[in-house]
Amino acid sequence: MLSSAPSRRPAGGRVVFQRIIWVRVRRRKRQSAGRRSPWLPGNRAPIETAGPLGQNTGAKYRGAKPGRIQGAAVIELENVGYNYGGGELLDAVSVQLAPGSFHFLTGPSGAGKTTLLKLCYGALTPTSGRVRAFNMDVHGLDRDQMAYLRRRVGVVHQDCRFLDHLPVIENIALPLLVSGRELGHEEANLHELLNWVGLSERAHALPPELSGGERQRAALARSVILSPDVIIADEPTGNVDWEMSQRLLQLLVELNRMGKTILVATHDLSLIRAAKNQVQARVLRISNRQLQLAGADL
Repeated sequence: MLSSAPSRRPAGGRVVFQRIIWVRVRRRKRQSAGRRSPWLPGNRAPIETAGPLGQNTGAKYRGAKPGRIQGAAVIELENVGYNYGGGELLDAVSVQLAPGSFHFLTGPSGAGKTTLLKLCYGALTPTSGRVRAFNMDVHGLDRDQMAYLRRRVGVVHQDCRFLDHLPVIENIALPLLVSGRELGHEEANLHELLNWVGLSERAHALPPELSGGERQRAALARSVILSPDVIIADEPTGNVDWEMSQRLLQLLVELNRMGKTILVATHDLSLIRAAKNQVQARVLRISNRQLQLAGADL
């Protein structure tokens, strides 16, 4: 075992949403004054977590229950197999993702990288074997348990879909709306998040107006808005130039240094080499339907 379609909005919803986001009330400002964003670098009370190769890689976010996931795999696949229409894609895949670890997933096109990622966050059910996340067997989770899992795992999809009629800031804030958060109290955090990914000046732009790199950064911001424990990214640098790839990589490295578990599917070996100069990362490779630990030759 290795270790280490847009929903419809109710009438008037957009107007209400914007008023909640943008109306500034002094009482709310006083409440948020001095409060630090729950996910940005430097804002965590340190709780030691086991990282790749047993190393200590960072701190969990403030407010976490001590020992909640300390020392245990946040995601575990045990002898997992998956097939499409009778054709076997993955077979006997076993892997553990430790809290605070950083993993790359590589393999040729069509090898099953996206499928493996979807198995990790419960979007697909394995045909054989078992997937566990946060000590829960993913198979058979009820609706509330699945919603809980989705809050703890942020996903950056390969296609970066947005609601094109909503500005960037509202697209990023959609997970807050779905989870029932009081959006007015999150205004400061939203702007801080936009600043962190370098999109402050694009907050009111519509998704079709964004470049490829801006779309990827907006997708990353949306994936971390609920402060998940795990970030899963599917080819996040596949459609951007090298300079933007490095910028996206730096954001992922910062998240890992904050104690987040990172799993990135990529075919870009240069990106992996660049990451290894900044963070202790393990490389997993899909070959012949099975998962292997790649050697140091990368």
